Amino acid sequence: MSRIGNRVLTIPEGVVVSVNDMVVTVKGPKGELNLTLDKRINVSVQDGNVVVTRVNETIPARKMHGTTNAIIKNMITGVSEGFSKSLEIIGVGYRFNMSGTKLVIHSGKSHVDEIAVPEGIKLELKGNNQVTVSGIDKEKVGEFAANIRKVRKPEPYKGKGIRYVGEYVRRKEGKKAK
Repeated sequence: MSRIGNRVLTIPEGVVVSVNDMVVTVKGPKGELNLTLDKRINVSVQDGNVVVTRVNETIPARKMHGTTNAIIKNMITGVSEGFSKSLEIIGVGYRFNMSGTKLVIHSGKSHVDEIAVPEGIKLELKGNNQVTVSGIDKEKVGEFAANIRKVRKPEPYKGKGIRYVGEYVRRKEGKKAK
């Protein structure tokens, strides 16, 4: 039994949820998101609440029940509040810059890495060693932040690299001299 799938989602003030031909549309003050539903899932809007039910008790339907509920909850949160992830870069000479619509990362390589900012994502630079990725789609925000971190993952000996703000990097001891 899916406890996540059975929860009733409350629609906050200023957000409109509609279901038309297997497509859920969520509109809010920050934007609009759409989700195409699986044929094994039904979504209905009743009295300011969103109710997700499954058509039958097959295993794929039970899997999609909780997943669909969680995605719709993230869509409602995204159009009303938005999502953000902050990253920091640590190392001598390591820094973030913006060049038009591209994020330029200097991370100790022989070349600079340029990452194009996707549509619907906003970047905010704090100094030259912190960047905040924000947007209404949780999946896009998380994926873009992970792509930035992938350029230079934090290494365990000196801790240099790109990490999420507040992320703990386990440090290792170096070689010991005899």
